[in-house]
Amino acid sequence: MNGRLHLGHAYSMSKNEFASRFQKMQGKRVLFPFAFHCTGMPIAAAAKRLVLEKQPDEESKEEAKEKKITQAEILISMGVPKEDIEKFENPEFWLDYFTPRGIQDLKTYGICADWRRSFYTTSKNPYYDSFIRWQFNILKAKDKVVFGKRPAIYSIRDGQPCADHDRAEGEGVVPQEYTLIKMKMLEFPEEMKEFEGKNVFLVAATLRPETMYGQTNCFVLPEGKYGIYRMPGDEYFVCSERSMTNMAYQEMTHEYAQSDKVGTVKGSSLIGVPLKAPLTKYEKVYTLPLLTISMTKGTGVVTSVPSDAPNDYAALMDFKEKADMREKYGVDEAWVKDYEPIPIIDIPPEETKEGVADGETISMIAVDLCKKMKIKSQKDIKKLDEAKEIAYKKGFFSGIFSIGEYKGMKVSEAKDKVKDNLIQSGDALKYFEPE
Repeated sequence: MNGRLHLGHAYSMSKNEFASRFQKMQGKRVLFPFAFHCTGMPIAAAAKRLVLEKQPDEESKEEAKEKKITQAEILISMGVPKEDIEKFENPEFWLDYFTPRGIQDLKTYGICADWRRSFYTTSKNPYYDSFIRWQFNILKAKDKVVFGKRPAIYSIRDGQPCADHDRAEGEGVVPQEYTLIKMKMLEFPEEMKEFEGKNVFLVAATLRPETMYGQTNCFVLPEGKYGIYRMPGDEYFVCSERSMTNMAYQEMTHEYAQSDKVGTVKGSSLIGVPLKAPLTKYEKVYTLPLLTISMTKGTGVVTSVPSDAPNDYAALMDFKEKADMREKYGVDEAWVKDYEPIPIIDIPPEETKEGVADGETISMIAVDLCKKMKIKSQKDIKKLDEAKEIAYKKGFFSGIFSIGEYKGMKVSEAKDKVKDNLIQSGDALKYFEPE
């Protein structure tokens, strides 16, 4: 009950109303109780927005810009007098205000509910609160509920998980599991010389850890601002600030919800840095620029597998074949010249007939797709998106490893094994973000 009832509620109610009245016309004794759901974060979040609108921080200012309407304006549009707005800063006032008005609206609508049985949820209602406590005490006594941790969408501002029904937007979004690939820096730019001799890693979040056999390079955003963070095990991670916040709340740092930032570095300074990447045959790979990287998704670091990722292949070939592009971004030809895509996954003939190849075994699907679809550069976004979807589906569901410990095994069966091996060897970590 974070507002007045609307037409959508009326539509939903009409079904219950019709069913109950129809059964009553059949001579049955019909009981139609009605209650109001007030549990969860929507009311508390709306009340907090009112407070923040009076004393806004940077985050709430951005929210206001996106929404273009304040919480106070929303309440006024529902008929709340201006002089009463301040009362709504107390979440419990919403229950006292909107519940009786909801009852009146439903009576006006004409539903045949038994209002003697009406109530609202939350601990403000001692009878309901006692009922819920009784439920959980019984379940706990029967060992049907346990306390523990699991991946969840979490609100830092509210200090609690933010479930589907608690969100103002983003319903249906769930945590997605990534694998953080640790690529050790072998040399350091001038602004990171103090870290020489230390275990410093660029960390990339990937959904396909099984393809790390095919790494030829890594990408960073030249304009990106990367943090350098002290981590457990006497290690340092280079990544975006946002991703480190995620890691801190996933208990990957020294102290829960806290990160230890010891420096910053520009993405442009990382270009040309040699790295030791796990599983690839190359002793070292180089960091290259990529302008399409988002600093608000993943870590701001992208590992490159051009044999199986069309975007990676297109970007690598741009730097291999276009001297003007290398010059523009300060890329030395030696960083790309001898780095060819590595065949790691075969797509068998029976799986390559539909738009991929003419019944041939494909050993590097991204290379094959880029050539057949005439993708000329990393700017062919539409074609690359189409190729990416084909490459992923064919590679994951039909692909067979042609390299490594799981050679001959289907990719879909070996993926978790490769990931687990990377984690156990200390070359990777499990990491979650909203999908």
